[in-house]
Amino acid sequence: MGETRIEDVDGAASVPADLLAAFASYERAIMANDLDALDAAFAPGAGTMRGDGAGLLVGHDAISAFRGLRGGVPPRVIERIEHRVLAPAVSLIVSVSRFAGGGTGLQTQIWECIDGRWLITAAHVTPRAQALDRSVWRTVGDPLWQGAWEGMLAGLTVAVKDLFAIKGYRIGAGNPAFLAEARAEHTTAAAVADLLRAGASLRGIARTDEFAYSIAGDNAHYGTPPNGAVPGALPGGSSSGPASAVANGQADIGLATDTAGSVRVPASYQGLWGLRTTHGLVPRQGLLPLAQSFDTIGWLTRDGDTMQRVVDWCLSYDGSASTENVYGESDDDLPWRFLVPTEALAAVEPATRAAFEELLARLQEADAAPVVHASIGDLDGYLAPFRTVQGAEAWRNNGDWVQAHPDALGAAVAERFAAASVITAAQESDARRALEPLAAALQACVEDAVILMPAVPGPAPLRTAAGDRIDAVRAATLRLTTPAAVAGLPSLSIPLLRVDGAPVGVCVTARAGTDIALVRLARRLARATLRSELP
Repeated sequence: MGETRIEDVDGAASVPADLLAAFASYERAIMANDLDALDAAFAPGAGTMRGDGAGLLVGHDAISAFRGLRGGVPPRVIERIEHRVLAPAVSLIVSVSRFAGGGTGLQTQIWECIDGRWLITAAHVTPRAQALDRSVWRTVGDPLWQGAWEGMLAGLTVAVKDLFAIKGYRIGAGNPAFLAEARAEHTTAAAVADLLRAGASLRGIARTDEFAYSIAGDNAHYGTPPNGAVPGALPGGSSSGPASAVANGQADIGLATDTAGSVRVPASYQGLWGLRTTHGLVPRQGLLPLAQSFDTIGWLTRDGDTMQRVVDWCLSYDGSASTENVYGESDDDLPWRFLVPTEALAAVEPATRAAFEELLARLQEADAAPVVHASIGDLDGYLAPFRTVQGAEAWRNNGDWVQAHPDALGAAVAERFAAASVITAAQESDARRALEPLAAALQACVEDAVILMPAVPGPAPLRTAAGDRIDAVRAATLRLTTPAAVAGLPSLSIPLLRVDGAPVGVCVTARAGTDIALVRLARRLARATLRSELP
């Protein structure tokens, strides 16, 4: 992870300079596993305490003995500090750490100034989550399916959305009644097999919103997967399970789908890289469909390097630099020119727009590129016919099952299927005609530029938000995500913005078939605006 000075961390300014220096020294000792320095940071005596999920240690000697057996701590950075004065010369520090391998932890410490030195007298550590979470995983193993022992992705693990066929396992589609009636698959989906051939191993089958017909990430039957970046917030869906697994460090790659934003939204909400590939580019054999006109396979990763490795393998002819790429221009660099849709900026929350405009300023300063603001048309003009075609196809795919199981769906998804059930053939035909010129116009926009815009209106809503608030966010989000789906274009969400302390993605969208080059361009954009690919 990039070097972060404690003095620059959110909340550090509230900590007295001498206490902050002691805290920083302790963090350096943690990262270096300097046992002598760590022993010196804790107050001597029998009253000093340290606790975590494994239990409580009382007394400096007990803590010292534990630390000698523990080994080092995985690489991390301090992301936030909260400081409170408890009494004269006594302070509480609560800090949030983010691990290079994914996930966050929490350190709670009481510091006392003893003989002129700040020392820890009590500490509690909440490590990143590692245990099986049934809201994230349907089935998990170590691994569930071993990939090839060699390959470009060797050593990486994959969380597969519960829509893909895996030999010997059933597809559950986020619904227990559907899972109970499903038969074990006889073959493995092409997109899964491709990752296994490259050396990645299948960690498990991860949750999805029911039939992938949502972008919030909640599930009425299995619960809501945790947001790995914002505790208590929605994870984003419908690829919520794979996204949470990757964000929390339980998998390196999320294999997912994106119909109307189901890769890009959870990527934005949880600070991940999320690629919706060109429509039809990745084979969909073995994938349970929602709406074939828009269903697209994609991936979620924690960093640009891993995403590059995935696309270089999965979207190249055979991974050989000497073999011409079957997707032609994917290997050619995209133009370093950006088009910012004026309608998208008008649709996002004010704080998101301000953060995005600041990013544009940093881009101009670091790696100047032509940036034009232009219209792509009324966003509702995309969304309304999109919803009609999506609903008609969803009902054709799943309507018989839904009618046979009237009480099996959660309320929100049941409402969507009910609306889909009354779409007429004439309405669907009209909607398809309406989408054709919109798709052509957006495709023309990316002929000599890359679309650059916020991925979503703002940070992930809290899980406690009222239903009408969630509905409003869903509608506003779909206005931003559907244009790329309508045009069948590759679109990649990159974690480049922070809004009120939470991640918000920036989407880059380019010509069909340029997916590999789009990832390269996104990495350049990250370097130019963040000085690092790991925010």
